[in-house]
Amino acid sequence: MAVAANLDKLLVKAYEETPLEQLPDAPVGALAGVSEADAEALAKAFGVKTVRDLGRNKYFRAAAAIVDLAEAGK
Repeated sequence: MAVAANLDKLLVKAYEETPLEQLPDAPVGALAGVSEADAEALAKAFGVKTVRDLGRNKYFRAAAAIVDLAEAGK
């Protein structure tokens, strides 16, 4: 099943035309708002180098789950 989504606001200009299936392997700097310094800090602190690494990182996933659960209880 093909998935289509406009992710332009989430990505830097250079990655706006990148096919969705290639984005997980793009560098984390492909995400809008992630500077080169941010990318270096993520790599140093958590070993995060790609969008996939960021999305699969256990600490970020745990934080997202905690926030989702807390907000669901409101």
